[in-house]
Amino acid sequence: MQQERNFLIHPGYIVMFLVLAGITALFLGFSGAYLYNRVQQGVPPVKLPSLFYWNTLILVASSGTLIWAKNSYKNDHTSNYKIALGITLALTILFLVAQVFAWFQLQDQDIFINHNTMASYLYVISGLHFAHVIAGIPFLAYFLFIAVKKMKSPVSVLIYFSDKAKKRKLDLLNLYWHFLDALWIYLVLFFLINYLIQ
Repeated sequence: MQQERNFLIHPGYIVMFLVLAGITALFLGFSGAYLYNRVQQGVPPVKLPSLFYWNTLILVASSGTLIWAKNSYKNDHTSNYKIALGITLALTILFLVAQVFAWFQLQDQDIFINHNTMASYLYVISGLHFAHVIAGIPFLAYFLFIAVKKMKSPVSVLIYFSDKAKKRKLDLLNLYWHFLDALWIYLVLFFLINYLIQ
C-alpha cells in the first residue's frame, strides 16, 4: 500500500492512456484511409441507417448512468450504485443488439460489406467499435457481480466503499466507457458529414 502512494501517476492510468492512444490512432488511421479512398475512387459515401443515431443516444445514456454509479460510489449510496451499474450494463447490451439491427438495415438497402469500398469501411469501422464495446462488458459485469455479492451488510458495504483499488478501477472503467462513447459520436459525425458534403 505504501508503494502505491509513491506513484505520481498510478501505472493503471498510464496503461489505460496508452490503450486509448492506440485505439485513437487506429480509428484516425481508418478515417484517413476512408477519406483517401473516397477521393481517389470517387465512390459516394453510404448514408447511415437511422439506428446509428439512436445508438448514439443509447451510448450517451450509458455514460450518464456510469457517472451516476461513480457518484453513488463516492457518496456511499449502495442501492443507487447497484442500480446504475445494472442499467449501464443493460444499455450496453441494448446498444450491441441495436447495432446488429443497424447492419441489417444496411443490408435491407442492398448495402453489404462488399458493396463498395465506402460500405466496407463503414462495416469495418463500426465493427471495430462494436468489438471494443464487447471488450468492456466483462469489466462492467464484474463490478456489478461483486457489488451484488459483497454489498449485503453495513460492514461489507463500508469495506467495499473504502477500497481505494476499487475506486481506481471504477475510474479506469469510466475513462474507457466515456472514450468509447465520444469515439462513437465522432464516427457518426464523420460519416454524416462525409455524406452531406458529397
